[in-house]
Formats: sequence, structure tokens, C-alpha cells
Amino acid sequence: MNKVIIYLFILLLIANCSLNSKSKFWTKESEIKVEVSSKIIDVFKKDKVYKKELNQDYKIKFSGKPNKNSFLYNFDNNNGRTDYNGNLKKISRYKFSKIDNFNHTEPEIVFDKTNIIFFDNKGSILKFDDSSKLIWKKNFYNKSEKKMKPILYFANNEEILIVADSIAKLYAVNINSGELLWENKNSSPFNSQVKVYKDKFFVIDFDNILRCYSIEDGREIWKFKTGKSFIQSQKKLSLLIVDEKIFFNNSLGDITAIDIENGSMLWQRPTQANIGYADSFSLKTSDLIASNDLILFSNNKNNFYSLDAKTGSLNWKQKINSNLRPTLVGNLIFTITMEGFLVVVNRKNGSVIRSTDIFKKYDKKKRSKISPIGFIVGVDKIYLTTSNGRLFVIDILTGRTLSVLKIDNKKISRPFVLDQNLFIIEENSIIKLN
Repeated sequence: MNKVIIYLFILLLIANCSLNSKSKFWTKESEIKVEVSSKIIDVFKKDKVYKKELNQDYKIKFSGKPNKNSFLYNFDNNNGRTDYNGNLKKISRYKFSKIDNFNHTEPEIVFDKTNIIFFDNKGSILKFDDSSKLIWKKNFYNKSEKKMKPILYFANNEEILIVADSIAKLYAVNINSGELLWENKNSSPFNSQVKVYKDKFFVIDFDNILRCYSIEDGREIWKFKTGKSFIQSQKKLSLLIVDEKIFFNNSLGDITAIDIENGSMLWQRPTQANIGYADSFSLKTSDLIASNDLILFSNNKNNFYSLDAKTGSLNWKQKINSNLRPTLVGNLIFTITMEGFLVVVNRKNGSVIRSTDIFKKYDKKKRSKISPIGFIVGVDKIYLTTSNGRLFVIDILTGRTLSVLKIDNKKISRPFVLDQNLFIIEENSIIKLN
């Protein structure tokens, strides 16, 4: 028994360790010969991730106008292509206390009109205006709680900011003044997005329990338990609200659909029955996105799923290795694998239309230390952040890298967009580019 415990502990350590890249960064385009297929085929036929580019000659042209709203205003479902087309000049920097565990968190920005709301290493909430001036700073933690360095998860509803954290606290703040409206305590820490719907909000804790609360006073309305597990998620869990239903994943990889009014289960689909128990410790599932009748998501165990939103039945499954939030534009799904391939997938049947190697400027040793963090699809370009502090600008038409911008030498967050401004979080600041 002791040997089993030691083995599990070692697996947890491995799953949470990250590599820092000190390698030289290359910006010049290099010539690479690739195999080009003339047909649209399922390229991931084997269990191993596909290593060759596919259909480079396939050019993607969009019809219709991109979404003019902010990236986060429509974040619950799927916003598709944004209207961002900036020139990426550094404008300003919003500074805060260093986040010590930045490599193991997925920090979020909340936009209040043109203002930015974020948190620092001691749980302080900071609100900046669009010129990086601090409007207010509030902290609702005692001395011992501050030492625990709580991670905050945000959601806003008009003038109310909802906060759930990694030490099991739950509270609401007036978004204009920073005044504390109410606070509550949960039996287990939270580890998910916070989603607001009408007069309710939703969040998942470490016990894989989806909890529904009142925005007015923080009282619990209902809860739904998906199954007890001592395996904790290696990635912030995702919530998705569509047509009076809430969809979410848990640490085991299960996807569940719940009636938003009463908390009753509509369906549940296990997605990880085919992976070993040891692998489940390092499971990372992407954010869920929706497209009318289907739910789309992927994970770092080489699985990309399309589920029927009404029944949970499997539409198709593709071997794509990614825990990044995919983006759907029309009938095209954009995702980026953990190995650095930009993959375009047919929404209807899951076939791979095109695959291009973003990291081909790196040799095998260097690229093994680099991983993609997150991306957005703009008017005619894709903007990708990486674990070595770079921002890749990729042409949608061809899938080729146009330029690479050095933001930092360390991990940075995925990009966020508001109007024609792009925001990236570092461990002690937010960088704003236009």
C-alpha cells in the first residue's frame, strides 16, 4: 500500500512540474519541405500525434463580418472570429504584486466597459481605467489567508463582481466602489470559471460539485455532485451556458448537462474511459464551446470531441492533442496542438482540413520545452501566446507565421481582446497592445 501511495505522489509531482525555456529564439523564416496531401483526410489515424504538415495549399477565406463585441462578453459560448486587427504596439503596463504560482494558474481579466479588473498575489482586487490608472484596490482577506496566496476567479453582472477563490471563500463586490456586498464560505476550494445567468451564478469546487448561488446574497440554491475523486483537476474547469442549460466538465473528464433552474441532470458523458488511471492525474481538458446543436472540446490525451448538445451522444472524435480553447468560425474549427501545430477541422465530420507547424523554427530539443498557451482568431490573423513569453502572429489564409513578438522570457497568459486592444498577463503586470 505504501508503495502505491509513493507512486501516486511521484505522478502528481511530475504532472505539476513545468520546464522553463532559456533557448535562443529564432525569428527568420526557414525553408522546410513538407508532404502535402491533395485530399481532406483523417490524419490522426495512429495513437501518436501527427508530425507532418497537411494540405499547405489549402487557403482559408472568410465570408461575413467578425464579432465586434469584446472577447469576454460572449465568452460563455463561442464568439468565433473577433474584429481585432491591431498593429501590436506596446501602449501601457498595469502593475501588481508578483503571482508566485503563475505557471500553475490561468489568470483571467474582467472588463467593466473599458476598465480592467484583476487580482494580485495577496488576493487584492485591482480596478484600472483604460490609461492604466488605478481606480480602487480592495482586499478582504486576513493575515493568515493572505499567506495562502488565494487565486481568484471572477464574473461580473452589471454592477456586481462575483469572486470565488482557491481557499473556499465566496463574496460579491460593488464593481464601481469596491464595497463588499456579502461573503460566504464553502467546504471545499473552488477551481473553475464563474458564470452568471440572470439572478444566479455557478461555480465548481474541488469535490467536483457544481454549485448554484443567488447573486443577491450568496445563498446556495442547489448543488450537483458528479462523483467523488481525490484526483484534482490540473486545469481550471469550464462552464458553458446555452438555452437554459449549463454544461461543464469535472476532474475525471466527464461532461455533464444540467437544467439551469432546478439542477437536475439531463445527461452525462464519460470521455476518459480509454485512458489509464495514472494518466488521469495529468488530464487537462479545454474550455467547452457551443454551436447550436453541439458541444466542442479537446484534451491533452489526444482526443477532440463533438457531442450532441441535447443528448450527449458522440457526433465524432478526432485524435488531436490540445487543452487550448478551440474557436469555431462557420464550419471551421481552429485549434492548436501541444506540439505546436495549427489544425483546422471540419465542424460537420471532424476531418482535418489543414495542419501547419507553428514551431518549425525550433529544433526538436528546443521545441520540447515550449508549449502554446492560448489564442484568438482575428480578422485575418491568429494571435498565439507561448510558454516562453512569445506572441505569434499567424496568417489565417495560409497558416504561416508572419511575425513573432517577444513579450517576456517566461510564461505569459493567453491573449484577451477588448475593442482594438490586446491584453496579455505576465506574473506581475498586464501588458496592453493596440
